[in-house]
Amino acid sequence: MELLRDTFLEVNLDNLIYNIKSIRNMVGKNVAIASVVKANGYGHGANSIAKDLMENGSDLLAVATLNEALDLRKNFPRYPIFIMGFTPDRLLEYVVKYNIIQSIFSYNQAKVLDGYGIKYNKKTIVHIKYDTGFNRLGFRDSKESIDEIEKICKLPNINVEGMFSHLALTNKDEDEKQYNRFKNAIKELNNRGISFKYTHIEDSISAVDYPEFRMNMIRPGAIIYGIKGFHHNSLDIKQVLKFKTKIYNIRKINKGEGVSYDFLWKAERDSIIGTMPFGYADGYPRNLRDKGYVMVNGQKAPIIGVICMDQCMVDLTDVGKVSEGEEAIIYGDGTDGSLNIHNAALLGETNKNEIISKISMRVPRIYIRDGKIVDIIDYIG
Repeated sequence: MELLRDTFLEVNLDNLIYNIKSIRNMVGKNVAIASVVKANGYGHGANSIAKDLMENGSDLLAVATLNEALDLRKNFPRYPIFIMGFTPDRLLEYVVKYNIIQSIFSYNQAKVLDGYGIKYNKKTIVHIKYDTGFNRLGFRDSKESIDEIEKICKLPNINVEGMFSHLALTNKDEDEKQYNRFKNAIKELNNRGISFKYTHIEDSISAVDYPEFRMNMIRPGAIIYGIKGFHHNSLDIKQVLKFKTKIYNIRKINKGEGVSYDFLWKAERDSIIGTMPFGYADGYPRNLRDKGYVMVNGQKAPIIGVICMDQCMVDLTDVGKVSEGEEAIIYGDGTDGSLNIHNAALLGETNKNEIISKISMRVPRIYIRDGKIVDIIDYIG
């Protein structure tokens, strides 16, 4: 398949498999892994990585929304798919019809699912979301909530497989308070004769930093893709993606000439400027103007001037001999001096997950295994 753009994302499937196996080795065989592939697998392509994840250590695929779940279900009719976020009542029939695991945090939603269970003659699998202080979604930590969860567990067409919460990751003391609230809620339900196949509170960061909080399921996201956010412990992982482009125009400008909108960058010397076919519509942060760089011929070429929707300019003056059509690395793993995801996030004043998940669908994905291209996904090609 021919690439229809010279700006593309390389996804190293060997690194992906390395990472999920590393996570599996970290938690052992008795802790389930719900691999988080929301936001199109953090930009890596959820449908293109799902099989490798499930065959190398994952137990479930976790997403945020119903449409993400249904998109996976089209290609993977038997994989357990878990919606961690909210699904409105009017759409819950899809959850039952297509055998999706749904998070819920109200008795009313459980009743809706129970009703559809009667219609389709099946039990819907749910995980109860319990709010231990994050204050986003979930049952509030109270006796009234425990009473309502008990009622849910008695519905005949509901299989309450799990209960989960989410740490705020403020500091160890605050996280431990949340963990203890969650444990106490589970203990109270256990005392009422209610138990769960899975209980889980940890994401990527906490799964590495707090082994004592792992319970019997974790929800890794960023670490699957080789993005490190943990602070206290270590995990051997490799960055999965590289973001690349090609130079398609080179021109010489004179000292004092401006580049791009408003001439916010002006040449302080006679300069060589390269134009590259990527911009903020491809997910490159606009505020990396005059801060970011690409790698060309092993040299850093600074991004200059206002970043456009579809293009940006770089200063090639100190790069040496370079030609139009030459490859440039937008994001690499840093081992060759390229801008890695961590440093791109620092320069862009955001977090690493935003950097990778915003790489847009108009950027083709090239999948690499054993050093060879095994697939190309061009979403709008």
